[in-house]
Amino acid sequence: MRNAFSITRFAASRAGYALLALGCASLLGFGYYLQFQQGLEPCPLCIFQRIAFFAVGIVALIALLHGPRGTTPRVYAVLLALPALAGLGVAARQTWLQHLPADQVPECGPGLSFMLDMYAPFEVLTRVLRGTGDCAKVDWTFLGFSIAEWALLCFSLIVVFTVLQWLATRRREWL
Repeated sequence: MRNAFSITRFAASRAGYALLALGCASLLGFGYYLQFQQGLEPCPLCIFQRIAFFAVGIVALIALLHGPRGTTPRVYAVLLALPALAGLGVAARQTWLQHLPADQVPECGPGLSFMLDMYAPFEVLTRVLRGTGDCAKVDWTFLGFSIAEWALLCFSLIVVFTVLQWLATRRREWL
């Protein structure tokens, strides 16, 4: 006997895409609140995480409007997984930097706008991913976790969401 509610079917439904889009919009909104109301300037790694949340949110919004059926949720699963995995990697890198001993934290570097003006795009990417002392600084915590750690958790949940979408197109449900 099948349950009336299936988490895999929910993940590939319009309601699932709406929840994902709303979640990303909420995370971005809170990030802008911390920046403009609380005065916390985002480091380059934080900005890359924002871009990843924005990309996930846009794809989820498109999927919500499209209302995919059949095997189409697999396409959206891949399109959602790509920026989510990139964001997961960036958040993991920043979390790692934040847990380095003080004597191993890299020197503070220039801001993202300066790097974009001075370097080629690939060099900007490599410099940002190396991280700076700005990225290792923890300015805000909630329940003992930094913004980067919360982002790591959120990106992990998005990746789980995409796996559930992928599973939703299988012929038989997992028991």
